[in-house]
Amino acid sequence: MTEQILNSLKNFILVTGHYGCGKTNFTMNLALDYAKAGRKVTVVDMDLINPYFRTSDFKGVLEEKGIEVITPVFGGTNLDIPSLPASMYGIFEKKDVVIIDVGGDDAGSMVLGRFKPQFDTVDYDMLYVINRFRSLSTDLDEAIEVLGEIEAVSGLKPHYLINNSHMMAETGQAIYDEGKQFAEMISEKTGLKVLCHTLDKELYDKGIVIPDADDSIYPIEIHVKTIWQKQKMVQI
Repeated sequence: MTEQILNSLKNFILVTGHYGCGKTNFTMNLALDYAKAGRKVTVVDMDLINPYFRTSDFKGVLEEKGIEVITPVFGGTNLDIPSLPASMYGIFEKKDVVIIDVGGDDAGSMVLGRFKPQFDTVDYDMLYVINRFRSLSTDLDEAIEVLGEIEAVSGLKPHYLINNSHMMAETGQAIYDEGKQFAEMISEKTGLKVLCHTLDKELYDKGIVIPDADDSIYPIEIHVKTIWQKQKMVQI
């Protein structure tokens, strides 16, 4: 399953979606799986808007696996005009996997639009990550509207949907099934294929959630945790 998903994507991968949908955790898993498969990987943190849950925060974890990480000059701040390093422009010359973690919704995607002329020179896949259970993406029309805004401000065409619907520890079969149905409804409305349904590897391995046989499942590790999840881990 994982190998099939990795092989189906082009070398340039843009990960977009609404705030809190799980873009960064998905980016982490994708990068680590490509590296595990022997590919040379560069991850670009292009989230210049939201200071929380950014790939910059996991730079050490990625670099330990030989993954290059390009971060904003003012990463971790709320500056109105943050800056990308000059190395950002060099990614378009790379011959292997480049994964870009884009800021949430249309505000974050405006930064992506600055590089449209460069993206027009390479083959890329733009992924739209959805989570049925996150604010401002629970409604079908809202989720599609955010997708349209991202496409409009970036000037780039989306290619696939990533169904990342979950409710953390409360995720079970009913939650999975509802998220899958939601993703399929968006797919039908937009014409975009659902590339995969992510699923916490632990839930998958233990059989807590059992997908349909024809579901394209991407088992993922939970690297990005909320503040209260981290506090609970410390207490334990």
